[in-house]
Amino acid sequence: MKRFRLHKIDWYIIRKFLGTFFFTIALIVAIAVVFDLSEKIDDFLENNAPFKKIIFDYYLNFIPYFAVLFSPLITFISVIYFTSRLAYNTEIIAILSSGVSFRRLLVPYFVAAFALTLFTFMLNNYVIPHANARKLSFEETYYHSSPKVVRERNIHKQIEPGIFVYLESFNTMTNIGRKFSIEKFEDGRLVSKLMSDDIRWDSTKNKWHIRNYYIREFMNEHQVLKEGKDLDTTITLTPGEFRRRDNAVEAMNLGELNQFIREQKLQGASDIEFYLIEKHRRFSFPFSTFILTLIGVSVSSKKVKGGIGMQLGIGLLISFSYIVFMQFSSQFALSGAFSPFIAVWIPNIIFAVISVFIYRLAPK
Repeated sequence: MKRFRLHKIDWYIIRKFLGTFFFTIALIVAIAVVFDLSEKIDDFLENNAPFKKIIFDYYLNFIPYFAVLFSPLITFISVIYFTSRLAYNTEIIAILSSGVSFRRLLVPYFVAAFALTLFTFMLNNYVIPHANARKLSFEETYYHSSPKVVRERNIHKQIEPGIFVYLESFNTMTNIGRKFSIEKFEDGRLVSKLMSDDIRWDSTKNKWHIRNYYIREFMNEHQVLKEGKDLDTTITLTPGEFRRRDNAVEAMNLGELNQFIREQKLQGASDIEFYLIEKHRRFSFPFSTFILTLIGVSVSSKKVKGGIGMQLGIGLLISFSYIVFMQFSSQFALSGAFSPFIAVWIPNIIFAVISVFIYRLAPK
């Protein structure tokens, strides 16, 4: 059996691909840092953010996040740019004329795409979450300096199997909830119910303090009623869960995100689709590298009279339409029209079909 190995021309294409990718992404991230700094510099100065923390706690953790965010677009631009130059210098024609098939020409591209996919997946799931945790902590201290006040209403949560809590309202500024109740079920039967006028968080004891309560216990066909003025209780619920920002899931690695989704399902969270979209996107987003690479090579492998400008324009149009479509499809999951898995993978499926069609039209 003949062993497959990469040749000198393959390594040349891989170096060109990866070199162009990392150079372009460094340029884009540098521009993003400049714009971000110009927008937030007043807040940093106003909140006396130390220069060392701005650099090491914010921007060093800002860079990998935006590098991955722009990676599909950068991948496409990189492939379009250096492949167009190869075609313009008739190097593609020379390679194909030497007996190398167009399909074989794609091998080094996909080797580089695989390396970038693996690199992006590992960053997205295991490196960037920890970087985001430090970046979000910095933002809470020096950018979002005022506490985020949330006034939620009609809160229903299952905090443990068979234990449900209800709050008519909760204010994260005062950590006080109004009209609180907690119900305990065993074998589908209600065995006890506690109701109170309000519940407030005691940060010194890390417990909830309940005022003006009564407990109704159901024992067979009899009921026992208990009343009281004050009661401290420990339940698996903290005020932090009410003030958690939507982008807090970005600070969770894959294992933490899966655990968080299980907890939210147990509690009957209404926005579970948002977290499932984030989970499935961490898999679909890196996979898009293969699709955009195939489209990029197919579009830019032909020499055109106008140079690489037209090819770059077509490439940017396709890549931006892909990104917009990915954002648009996510809204179907949030609205309940599609499952999060289908909504996240639809753009990859559609553009995979488009990539095969463009590949068939590419010069062989």
